[in-house]
Amino acid sequence: MATTTRPDRLHFTGDEEADRLLVADPVALLIGFVLDQQVPVQKAFSGPTEIRRRLGTLDAASLAAIDPEVFAAAFRERPAIHRFPGAMAAKVQALSAAIARDYGNDASRIWSQATDARDLERRLLGLPGIGPMKAKTLLALLGKRFGIKPAGWDEVAPSHPTLGDVDSPEALARYQAGKRALKAAVRVGRSESEAGEAAMTASDPPA
Repeated sequence: MATTTRPDRLHFTGDEEADRLLVADPVALLIGFVLDQQVPVQKAFSGPTEIRRRLGTLDAASLAAIDPEVFAAAFRERPAIHRFPGAMAAKVQALSAAIARDYGNDASRIWSQATDARDLERRLLGLPGIGPMKAKTLLALLGKRFGIKPAGWDEVAPSHPTLGDVDSPEALARYQAGKRALKAAVRVGRSESEAGEAAMTASDPPA
C-alpha cells in the first residue's frame, strides 16, 4: 500500500471546520458520502459537523447506540441535515453500527487492512448507504487525496472525473458544473428518445 499523505482538508463545503473534519475523522468522511444523495455536495459533507454539534459525538459506537427517534429528531431539527432527514438518519445510524461491529469501531481499518484494491471496494460496498458509484468515488478520493492505493488500485479506480479530483474550491465548482451539464444532456437525450417513441407509436397502423 502506498504511503498515506493526508491533506489538511477536503474542499467540499467551503467551511473550514467541516472540510478539516472530513480529513481528521474517517467516520465523518463516510457519513458525508452516505449523505451525498439528492442534495448539493456542500450540504452533504457539512452534515458530519452538524451531527457532531447536535449529538455531541461522531464516535460510531456511540451514534449506533442512540435511540433511533432521538437520532432522527436531530436530523429533522431546523435546518434539517438532509432533504430526507428520517431516511438518511436511519442510513447513517446503520453505517455507524456496521463500523462499530465489523471494524472494531475504527473506520480507518476499512482501508488500512484491505489486502488489495478489490478487497477495499468490497469492504466499501458492504457499508450501508455506499453503493457502486460511491464506492468508486471513495476509491478515487482515497488514492488521489490521501495516497491510499492498495495493489491493483489503477485497475479498480474510475477513470472519469469524481470528487477525488477536487483539490480546491475552483475544482469543486468545475466538477459541479460538469455534473449539471451531464444531467442536462441526459434529460435532453431522454426527451428526444421519448418523443421519437411517441411519434413511432402514433404512426403505427392499428393491429
